[in-house]
Amino acid sequence: MEDKENTSRDLFRGALEMMILESLRRQPAHGYALVQHIQQRSNNLLQVEEGSLYPALQRLLKAKLVRAEWTVSSTTNRRVRMYQITKTGLRHLEREVSSFDRMLEGIQMVLGPTRSTENS
Repeated sequence: MEDKENTSRDLFRGALEMMILESLRRQPAHGYALVQHIQQRSNNLLQVEEGSLYPALQRLLKAKLVRAEWTVSSTTNRRVRMYQITKTGLRHLEREVSSFDRMLEGIQMVLGPTRSTENS
């Protein structure tokens, strides 16, 4: 159980923000829906805690990558804060995903099987 907590804390900086932005690119959502979407898309491999989600959303709001407005949920009839990605957020997401893809490719090269060129 402790390893799971350490793994989620050790995600590289910006991973949660990227996943939030990608979720919001698909459709506006409130916090609970974001948690559910990330969990479902990762086949339950990733668990996002409120203690991580809301600070990340605040960072995204401050950077103007998302905007938020209060509304009433049609399912629960309670006030919820709906988040929506901005145009700046879309551009930021594209750059971050591209950078992540390059980093992942490099990591895979280092961790993957070596292609040895032994002398014959």
